Amino acid sequence: MSALVRLTSAASADMVSAREWYEQKQVGLGAAFVRAVDGVLDGVGRRPDLFPPAHRGLRRVLTRRFPYAVYYRIDADAVRVVAILHSAMDLRRLDEHL
Repeated sequence: MSALVRLTSAASADMVSAREWYEQKQVGLGAAFVRAVDGVLDGVGRRPDLFPPAHRGLRRVLTRRFPYAVYYRIDADAVRVVAILHSAMDLRRLDEHL
């Protein structure tokens, strides 16, 4: 049984911004980025406890093909994705999402 995965508005904005950036670089690349993130979200929904806490109690999982990390926490009612950030991003940017 999978956990409910919810994106915060900040995480949704992160994903839209990255998708648009990739789509400007090459048609179809934005959609490929979204598919990569969706694959991560499916995996997190199936096994949210698989990845250990990485920053301030948030868990992190990297996407395939794209240098992005999905940061999430496990709440009582759902898995909450708080950020989807480039893996080279300064973690202070992540703190802005909290």
